[in-house]
Amino acid sequence: MPHSPDEPALPAVVRPVSVQDAIRRDIIAGVLTPGARVTEAALAQRYEVSRVPVREALRGLESEGFIDSRPHVGSRVAPIPVDDADDLFAVREALEVATARSAARRAAALYSGDESPEDWWRIRRQIATLLDAGDAHVAAGDLDPLVAVNDQIHIAIAELSGSATMTRLLRQLSWKIEWLYAAAVQPRGKRLWPEHRVIVGAIDAGDGERAASLMTAHVRESRIGYLLRYGITTPSSDPTVAAEVARRRSQAG
Repeated sequence: MPHSPDEPALPAVVRPVSVQDAIRRDIIAGVLTPGARVTEAALAQRYEVSRVPVREALRGLESEGFIDSRPHVGSRVAPIPVDDADDLFAVREALEVATARSAARRAAALYSGDESPEDWWRIRRQIATLLDAGDAHVAAGDLDPLVAVNDQIHIAIAELSGSATMTRLLRQLSWKIEWLYAAAVQPRGKRLWPEHRVIVGAIDAGDGERAASLMTAHVRESRIGYLLRYGITTPSSDPTVAAEVARRRSQAG
């Protein structure tokens, strides 16, 4: 099937779990670039499905902010929301602090014998496996897989909180933040990786306030790092973050 001049010719791929997940994955990975025109016909051919699931997927992705659609014009991949980066990190901080605190409280209840959540040990074993995998990648200097492992750990910590709503919100937010990083040439580093074990240790200890404090510092450092590395000049909405960004830029300059 021929492609229009501004519509990317894409290779066939293995059919994923859902069409919406696959299109989102390809947008985040840069296979479908911002501004690229996307049509139901081309996407149906790419993912080897009918137009109906593609149409539904595009509607879902539009609601998530990955697709812009206009009547009589069609659909295009939305711009990467770089201008929203600071706000996205602020929301992420609020979500992750809440889930870390709740996960620690569940741990305290578990160890005191007041509660025995069936999912706890399964998720906790998953986190242990992810931590070991991340350590191995860092030791080998293989940082590309670390991005996915990092995201999986944060989602798993949210799952430990027992809140399906918070986990779902964090997962959706993580897609947008991953897209922010995908827009940059510089890869994410390994400096913050060791903090995950410390955060998980506070959760295991049932110390909700320490887990929340550690998660605050962890996510805030990611926020500051992003604003510095990718040249975001608009001051952060958080005065503490704005002051730290300014301080580090002054030192670097």
